[in-house]
Amino acid sequence: MLGLILIFAIAHSGLAALRIKAEERIGARLYRVLFALTSIPLAVVLFIFYFNHRYDGLQLWDFRGITGLHEFVLALSAIAFIFLYPATFNLGEVAAIQKPQVHLFETGITRISRHPQLIGMTLWCIAHTLWLGTSFALTTAIALVSYHLFAVWHGDRRLFKRYGDEFLALKERTSVMPFLAIAQGRQQLVLKEFIRPAYMGVAITVVLFRWLHPIVINASANINW
Repeated sequence: MLGLILIFAIAHSGLAALRIKAEERIGARLYRVLFALTSIPLAVVLFIFYFNHRYDGLQLWDFRGITGLHEFVLALSAIAFIFLYPATFNLGEVAAIQKPQVHLFETGITRISRHPQLIGMTLWCIAHTLWLGTSFALTTAIALVSYHLFAVWHGDRRLFKRYGDEFLALKERTSVMPFLAIAQGRQQLVLKEFIRPAYMGVAITVVLFRWLHPIVINASANINW
């Protein structure tokens, strides 16, 4: 699992680092397509391997009999998805229908955290590791969060390289730690910014994925990885 995560990290962050030069040579749309064709299959492999081996290793704890834990894990996972998918703000760009661009987001979820993917992945890992309690789940969680911490540094570095002082000003108004900039008065929470199709789409996806969850796990079990 650590090897798979390392391969994904090298491909994902490596291609992100090459974005400026690649877009100059092949164009933004073709770069986006190549990025997706590399990253998505690797992510799918990770998910399938995780599903099939989630109970491997030592059973470090088993809290599944605790009343309310299942509901807590579901709620935490749902919140994680809200943080994980701010890319749905620009579905046209994600699908390369519109010309993909790099944005300095400072609305909605990015007011809470400048790097919502880190927060979402951390919450997802906490929820699933708490439920599974295996050494495999714990090792995977540590590796995934570690990679996302690197991605925070790497992402800020790329944005500074592209935007310079404009990014530094944004960095001063935001925080990686959720709600920290808001608590310090450097940022404000604007609730009406959450009333938009992107967040509604994420909410629908959460409900749909909850319904599909056992189906996906059973389908993964049929793949001998």
